[in-house]
Amino acid sequence: MTFITIEMGDLRVDFRPSARGRKSMCKKSQILFSILASAVVIGAATTGCGSATQSSDHPLNMAPLDQMPADVRSAPVTVQQAYQFAAANPDVMKGIPCYCGCGAMGHASNYACYVKDVAADGKVEFDSHALGCSICVDITLDTMRLLKEGKSVPDIKVYVDKTYAQYGPSNMP
Repeated sequence: MTFITIEMGDLRVDFRPSARGRKSMCKKSQILFSILASAVVIGAATTGCGSATQSSDHPLNMAPLDQMPADVRSAPVTVQQAYQFAAANPDVMKGIPCYCGCGAMGHASNYACYVKDVAADGKVEFDSHALGCSICVDITLDTMRLLKEGKSVPDIKVYVDKTYAQYGPSNMP
C-alpha cells in the first residue's frame, strides 16, 4: 500500500490511500501529492522571500490599536496595521500619493485616506475611507515594507507612482 509523507518545518502530512479502488485512489493520490507538493514549494519560497526583505534595522512607528475607532479595531489585521502606521507617521504618509480616485474627495495624500484631521490637542479624527479601499491599504503596506527595507520616502513615492498609476490619477497636487 502506498504511503505518502510530506514535511515542512513543523507541518507533517501523511496520506495513506484506503483499500477502495486502487486505480481511482492512485489518481487521487497523484492529485493530492501535486497539491501538497505545490503548497510546500510555495510556502518555502514565500518564507525565504519574507525573511530576506524584512529588516529589523528599520522598526516602524505604530499608533496603539486601542486608540483606533471601533470600526478599525474590528477590521482585518492588515487594515488595522495600515491605520496604525498612517496615524503614527504623518510625515511619511503625507509624501505618498493614493491612486484610488480619492482626490475627488479632497484627499491630497495617502495619509488623508486614514486621517481627516488632528486637533490642536493632538486628538486624531480618523477618516473611514481606507476601511473599504484595498488600493489605499496596499499603498500603505508597500510603504511600510519599503521603509523596513531602508528606502527613502522619495524612493517609495517613485515606486508607488510606477505601481499604482494604472488604477487612476494621483491625488497629490
